[in-house]
Amino acid sequence: MADERGHIDWHNPDPRAIFPLDCTKPNARFRRWVRNSGLHCTFNNDFEGVMRQCATVHGDSWISEEMIQAYSALHRLGKALSVETWEGQQLVGGLYGVSIGGAFFGESMFSLVPNASKAAFHFLVEDLRRNGFSLFDTQYLNDHTASLGAINVPKVVFHKILSQALAHAPRS
Repeated sequence: MADERGHIDWHNPDPRAIFPLDCTKPNARFRRWVRNSGLHCTFNNDFEGVMRQCATVHGDSWISEEMIQAYSALHRLGKALSVETWEGQQLVGGLYGVSIGGAFFGESMFSLVPNASKAAFHFLVEDLRRNGFSLFDTQYLNDHTASLGAINVPKVVFHKILSQALAHAPRS
């Protein structure tokens, strides 16, 4: 993450927040709302657009131009992905992160209309489960990630889960 001076530093929190993939599911009311909302989600159609929205919609951000270029390079290598939520042709929400083995590391999300990032999140979770991923890391627990089902685990537990996830390649 870039700090307020733009210097990039590694973060390895203890405890670590994760989404348990086996029990992170939208309720029936939200699924019905998405079906009727006119929103639709895609993968990797506007990676840099998602990053730039994440960098601007939250005010001061750890997402510096250097970080955008680095993650965009990871995207071109197939290691970083984005999920976009669209209202017609307008990008209105999304998230991005890094995929390594059976682990996905969520970095940031944004929403310009209510529930657009939540729709992208559940679209991604369904895909991760379908493809055999075992870890969805979100690093820090906050009110929003907790509302989506994130939990804190001790760093030692996270490292065990991470080792297992890295040892198993997901299905394509």
